[in-house]
Amino acid sequence: MPEITTTGKQTEPRAARELPRVLKLVLVLVVTVLVVGAAIIWGIDARLKTAAAVKQETQDLAMPTVAVAHPKMGDLQNEVVLPGNIQAFIDSPIFARASGYLKNWNADIGARVKAGQILAEIDAPELDQQVRQAQSAVDQAKAALDQTLANLVQGKANAELARVTAQRWSNLVAKGVVSRQENDQYQAQYQAQVANVDALEKAIAAARGNVGSAEANLSRLQEMQGFKTVKAPFDGVITARNTDIGALVNAGMGGAAQELFHIAATARLRVYLNVPQIYSQSAVPGIPAELTLSEFPGRRFHGKLVRTADSMDSGTRTLLTEVDVDNPTGELKPGAYAEVHLTIPAGTPSVVVPVGAILFRSEGVRLGLIRDGNKVVLVPVVLGKDYGTEIEVLSGIRPDDWVIMNPADSLTSGVVVRPVPADAPRK
Repeated sequence: MPEITTTGKQTEPRAARELPRVLKLVLVLVVTVLVVGAAIIWGIDARLKTAAAVKQETQDLAMPTVAVAHPKMGDLQNEVVLPGNIQAFIDSPIFARASGYLKNWNADIGARVKAGQILAEIDAPELDQQVRQAQSAVDQAKAALDQTLANLVQGKANAELARVTAQRWSNLVAKGVVSRQENDQYQAQYQAQVANVDALEKAIAAARGNVGSAEANLSRLQEMQGFKTVKAPFDGVITARNTDIGALVNAGMGGAAQELFHIAATARLRVYLNVPQIYSQSAVPGIPAELTLSEFPGRRFHGKLVRTADSMDSGTRTLLTEVDVDNPTGELKPGAYAEVHLTIPAGTPSVVVPVGAILFRSEGVRLGLIRDGNKVVLVPVVLGKDYGTEIEVLSGIRPDDWVIMNPADSLTSGVVVRPVPADAPRK
């Protein structure tokens, strides 16, 4: 029977009143278990992630870090600086061709002269006398020729008379009027006159030859007489004067000839230099060149390579090369030293890397590259020109390769590294 309170109302059973409380307790317990489980799972997962991160970081710290960069492209042209020796385009000593005494000179050292300009005059009385003697010999030879020509005319007349006489005696002997002996005598006289005419014609040829010889000797002496005036053979500057007024000038007759002047053509200069063998194939006529001299700071004189010896010097392994430079103002002096800047085309495409990237190993020169998943590969290379902080690499690497900067001496191929761009900001 349901319980009846004193108030007279009917009350709920106790089990019905306690059921919601149990459910609440169970729900709280389940939530608590779920919360605790989630916390445990989260904590384990965080620990696992932390452990993995620590492991990865440990691995990363154990992996070497290297700075890498792409090589730079090399220049398509190389400027090679070589010592050069400046020389005059034409450099000539001036000697006399006529012996005598120096009458006067008109150009001293440093004088700029034109071709044909008179430099000096020589007094040569002996040569003048020889010219007069040769002229007399010519006159004598011509007179002898004229006499021989007159003899020829007379000889031809005698020969004609002898021919007529011989013809008459030949007719008479045929008629039996005169003896054969007398006829033979006149025939012989005619033949003698003919022979005399032939001899006179040959004598005329010889006389003409004597005249020609005498005239040639006269022309030679007159040409020598023209050498009493010493003239400049080309435009240039007098670099030496080795004589003075009254000095005996010997043209080499019975002794050593004396140099009177020295002249140099300086409007254009030759510059000789020795090109190393490595650049010899690129040093071809036509490439530009520039000269720098210490006395002209900041200035460059433009020239051009014009010719080479086309043969290597076996002692120095260099190629003798000539560069021509215009010098209209005469600022550059023959005999001076200059540095020649040759713009030589690069023989093969090349790249440039820092000097610190080069590894010198017992097996040869090597560069460290990053390939195949951050693995180090040491490749052999051929080096070119050294620029100081950088060096040219002729073969062995490509422009898109990653080159290890400043590698450790212990670096070996196959090691996995962590590459970092060399220009990346540091943290």
